[in-house]
Amino acid sequence: MVPLQLVQRHVLPRQYIQRRFNYNVPFGPTDNMPLAPDEPDANKPPAEAKAKAKKDEQEPPFSWGPTLFKMFEAALTTFASVAILGAVGYGYTVYYKHMVLQKIEHAFSPGDPVLDLAAVDKQRKATGGSELVDDEGHRQHWVLREEQELLDAIVSGNLKGQYHLLVGEKGTGKSSMLIDAMAKIDGEGCAMLEAHADPEIFRIRLGKALDFEFHEDNIGSLFSIRGPRDASALLDVERAFNKLEKVALKRRDRVAKPLIIIVNSTHLLRDDEAGRDLLELLQQRAEAWAASNLATVIFNSDDYWVYERLKQYATRMNIIPILDLSKTKAITALRNYRVKFRNENPSPKILEQVYDMVGGRLSYLSRVAKSGDMLKACNEICTMERTWFLNKCWILGAEMDDDVMDQQKYASAAMVLAKALVDREKEMEKIYDPVKGHLLPQMPLHEARQVMTRADFIQDYDSINVFTIDSNAM
Repeated sequence: MVPLQLVQRHVLPRQYIQRRFNYNVPFGPTDNMPLAPDEPDANKPPAEAKAKAKKDEQEPPFSWGPTLFKMFEAALTTFASVAILGAVGYGYTVYYKHMVLQKIEHAFSPGDPVLDLAAVDKQRKATGGSELVDDEGHRQHWVLREEQELLDAIVSGNLKGQYHLLVGEKGTGKSSMLIDAMAKIDGEGCAMLEAHADPEIFRIRLGKALDFEFHEDNIGSLFSIRGPRDASALLDVERAFNKLEKVALKRRDRVAKPLIIIVNSTHLLRDDEAGRDLLELLQQRAEAWAASNLATVIFNSDDYWVYERLKQYATRMNIIPILDLSKTKAITALRNYRVKFRNENPSPKILEQVYDMVGGRLSYLSRVAKSGDMLKACNEICTMERTWFLNKCWILGAEMDDDVMDQQKYASAAMVLAKALVDREKEMEKIYDPVKGHLLPQMPLHEARQVMTRADFIQDYDSINVFTIDSNAM
């Protein structure tokens, strides 16, 4: 019999028991060994684990205060930066707008580029050694026209409440009279620009006359900011007139005279949709400014279609026809011009022969007076005009090609109208007046269209200066 012995139980330490519970003991189909513990403190000594636990108890709880303060600090910095940038941008915009108005106002100060260009021609030495200006530097007029006094009153600002249209053939002296009127007041309060068929070029010329850059010099373009220039030429013209209106309002209270805007060669605008829109915009501004005495707009045109277009909506428009000189004034002007250029006084017989050949057109008289042989110059002018008419309106005959039928309709209508005018001249009781000179045949516009059986050709004839239409539609 085996004696009973007291078996001493081996008690595991507490820590090993806890470690046992921390083991992951998955059992697979082939192994039954425990894996490594997943807690990071499982392999640490007991003393280190106690120290870490004590440290965790001493740390304060998590707080959102520091995080919120940093967020507020970053937001405040961003807001301050944006506010400073906005203040600088606003200040620059105010300064830029002020400078734009100041530059436009400076454009109407005494002196004008048009007068500077005209002064170069005025001060050029003549052939005889005399200058075309007097001792005070003013232009010496070799012909004084009746319309000059009216234009002087308009350009000086004494005559206001209307806008004006100068109508006449090319070479009758319309632009010269306007420049003379501007020179008498040294261009103060005046701006003159040449019209053009392209609205973009018209925009550039308007900006040059008003000293307005259309925001093209804005510093915002350096930062790729889309500026107000991204628009059509018509909108730019409207913006320029808005700025001009602000300047005119300030100037009216100070000077009590309207600004003068001269649009020269208005007939160069195309008679299409873009040209008609531009002309309508100009007329709307002219009507409004004439009613408020802010500005007086003067249109200068060689062709009749501009009058027809403006007449449709005109309420304050004044028509100023500029015609050829009469015989007496033409001979006087030719004599004065000949004395200044050639230092000679031609005989009255020669002067009458010149008038009989070229009439009272100032451009022709000026060309003849500068020539050494006046009668030869007259023959050259007549040949040139006759050649121009035949080149534009010659009838090709029965052997013409079918492709030129449209052009021949245009030419035959011109020849029919020319023959009708010749027949009417034969029916006139008097075709020459000792004082007025030659009396040219004429007929109303509606009758001319009836004779041609076409209503669309007469405008082209007026544009190429084959026939002319005055302000009375004759």
